[in-house]
Amino acid sequence: MKYSIPVIFSLLLTAGYVNAQSSKPIYTSKAYTVYADRVVQGKYTAKAISATELQSDYQSPANLYKSPVIDFKFSINGKDNELPSGNDHHFSCIAQANETPLIKFGESDADHKAVPQGSYLKPSTSFRIRLDMRAVLDAFKSKGYYTCFNGDKIYKADFKGVYVAGNTAPMIWDFNNIHNRPELELKDPDGDGIYETTLVLNKPQDANSTASSWKMTKDVSAFPQYHSGYRISDALYNLALEEMQNAVEPDSTFRTGKEWGGVWTRDISYSIILSMAVLQPRVAVYSLMKKVKNGRIIQDTGTGGAYPVSSDRMIWAVAAWEVYKVTGDKDWLEKAYRIIKKSAADDALNVYDKETGMVRGESSFLDWREETYPKWMQPADIYESECLGTTVVHYQVNKVLASMAGLLNDKAAAKSYTQQAAGIKKGLNNLWLPSKGYYGQYLYGRNYKTVSPRSEALGEALAVLFDAADAGKQQMVVNNTPVNEFGIPCIYPQIPNILPYHNNAVWPFVETYWAMASAKAGNEEAVFRAISAIYRPAALWLTNKENFVASNGDFAGTQINSSNMLWSLSGNIALVYKVLFGIHYNENSLQLKPFVPRALAGTRTLDNFKYRGATLNITMEGYGNQIKSMTLDSKVITDAIISADLTGKHSVKIVLANNVLAGKSNLSPGYIAPETPIAVYAKGKLSWPKTAGAASYRIIKNGQPVANTKTTGYAVNANEYAEYQVIAVDTKGVGSFASEPLQVVPAGSVQTIEAEGSVDQSPLAYQGFTGKGFVEISKTVNISLNIAVKVDQNGIYAIDFRYANGNGPINTENKCAIRTLDVDKHFTGTVVLPQRGKEEWSNWGYSNVVKVKLGKGMHQIKLQLKDANENMNGDVNQAMIDHVRLIRLTDH
Repeated sequence: MKYSIPVIFSLLLTAGYVNAQSSKPIYTSKAYTVYADRVVQGKYTAKAISATELQSDYQSPANLYKSPVIDFKFSINGKDNELPSGNDHHFSCIAQANETPLIKFGESDADHKAVPQGSYLKPSTSFRIRLDMRAVLDAFKSKGYYTCFNGDKIYKADFKGVYVAGNTAPMIWDFNNIHNRPELELKDPDGDGIYETTLVLNKPQDANSTASSWKMTKDVSAFPQYHSGYRISDALYNLALEEMQNAVEPDSTFRTGKEWGGVWTRDISYSIILSMAVLQPRVAVYSLMKKVKNGRIIQDTGTGGAYPVSSDRMIWAVAAWEVYKVTGDKDWLEKAYRIIKKSAADDALNVYDKETGMVRGESSFLDWREETYPKWMQPADIYESECLGTTVVHYQVNKVLASMAGLLNDKAAAKSYTQQAAGIKKGLNNLWLPSKGYYGQYLYGRNYKTVSPRSEALGEALAVLFDAADAGKQQMVVNNTPVNEFGIPCIYPQIPNILPYHNNAVWPFVETYWAMASAKAGNEEAVFRAISAIYRPAALWLTNKENFVASNGDFAGTQINSSNMLWSLSGNIALVYKVLFGIHYNENSLQLKPFVPRALAGTRTLDNFKYRGATLNITMEGYGNQIKSMTLDSKVITDAIISADLTGKHSVKIVLANNVLAGKSNLSPGYIAPETPIAVYAKGKLSWPKTAGAASYRIIKNGQPVANTKTTGYAVNANEYAEYQVIAVDTKGVGSFASEPLQVVPAGSVQTIEAEGSVDQSPLAYQGFTGKGFVEISKTVNISLNIAVKVDQNGIYAIDFRYANGNGPINTENKCAIRTLDVDKHFTGTVVLPQRGKEEWSNWGYSNVVKVKLGKGMHQIKLQLKDANENMNGDVNQAMIDHVRLIRLTDH
């Protein structure tokens, strides 16, 4: 019998399968093992029956061994305002029906009931919670407000409800989102001041499971076809292709995930960069344009009212550039350039820090503040922080703008953007940790900043990929950044008492960027560990989940999760395109930089791969990251570059050099840092309660360490201005977050000027202000607010504003108020007035600080709304201003 060439090739591939699918694993760790046709984790196995069919017997163990000890605390208006951090209520749910004693709000109530060894929470356990709110209600009646443990005042008019937060579902520790779960609100139907709710814990329907089998049902023949000697790899690629089609909405935009409808700026952008520009360029453009308003890129709803507290929207620009490089569409280039240029101009005023060279705002994609920031940090503090991931994104954006400007003959702009990129790259040195060999998480503080030494996975990966780190640092970052058995955690070490989502979690899309960065750094161990960390969950769960718990590898236990997640499936596909085949796009060419770990050696094909006017059928054999030979239609190519002018169908053959690759991974056990101390200042001394697990305490003065002590107190000079923080350090030298900054302000070094002294005070009936009243600023009222100030001494002054913004909750919506600050007719900085609680107009706090050098005498402070201060809402840009505060920091 005679066979055609394609049939013969197919038979050879099948023979390759037989050879590859031996009992010998291709990857082994303490947690799981990957074979050519299956993944095994403990008693669970996922197996590729064919390239289009998978089976798995995985069952999440999360509900089987839940502790009966319930930790919880109460919350007024969705804030962590009942008890100090780490001081929770406890109750042991040993019976089928359980009821707490009557707990008084604000008073600790520990349950000392012994829990028998081997006891677990029974299915469908009833838990009735009873809370005495009479002291709070009496304070509302007698004083008009209740004072929380930390001194914050909750006014009667702002009281929206009382909730319970905790460690066992349906309870969550996410205070900002408990109002979205009706069962977590306690009610007082008879008006006696006793609030109650009954929860059902460990519901059988909460047991987490996924499908037991997947078989391809969609036609994916229009997309590139991948074949290798590793059936598990082929099947997971095809699964991702099918899920990609599920992720395209009827309006030809991307759906973020099965549980996440709509288009989200960062999700689509990171997905487009990974592989969607290649597979779905038209959908990519539609989706990107869905995130443009008034010619500017939209920052999705986020902390404190979105932009500029969150400022990573500019990853849109990198995605737009990827679409151009893939398609060569000049019209798209011009349109995207105008949008990016306008958005970047706003950022230059609102988020760029000329002093450090870095960029202000929340860590890219890590937009759930408790998951990655200390609890004391308010949205204004997060705006003032300067993080790795977002700064690296802005570095790349300026490089993209320079390239776009060059193509569009805007030479002056190209030079300016190149210089801006160089300044940001230099600024990143503020985060470099020589003792660790990777970048720190962010600069944070208030008047003075220090570095958080946690690693931040996405930022570390992007620093390598975008060349924000030089070649030597790139290898160090990949070698030294901590990874766990199940993958690279978003941050390391973990934050105590915060349930997994970004904390103690791995996100597959981040793992893909880490794989790409590892390939760029030439680190084989890191690459294959990352590939395996992506294959394991997708195979066992038969879907591309959004995230999973870093400590146990389970999809259950994270605060929120979704199947069919766009950026996760995009990452799975990118393993084939951008890692194994090493397909990279230049402005006018495609370049191949393959990276095949030795464990995946063999022959693989990628057919029907489209590049502009050409269709490529690529065959590659061997392993390593060096090309021994490459041919295009049997003609030798020496530089592994394919011109954008190529049209029609072509065959590419690559033979790798089978070169030996070095590199290592910093495999680290899961680790939890100490709790953040809560320090106070009085009469020349700092003091704080003992922190569990702390062996010593590091004292920070004006952003710099000045002392170590094993006591819980430290004497300071009361006659000298300084800002102090305390870090708890454990026996292994791991430090907590720094405590909330405490200012020691000598007499005469601070002054406040009431806003109502400059313009008419507002008639609104809000409370809690200082002086005689407050002033409204909005898009129609007091668009420009002028305040005269007099200083008695030359010096550097910190200027901030006491304000209220009740236009939205602290964690969602898009009504952050933004203003430009001029001093004596000179631009000084941007003042950000984030949301502090929905309809909480008597909830006052301070804005970010702007530092300015002032000479003795009179000065004019001008707070004004400019075009660059437009927020993401467009209609509401409003706050109440109580007073302006000036603190003299130094005399020079």
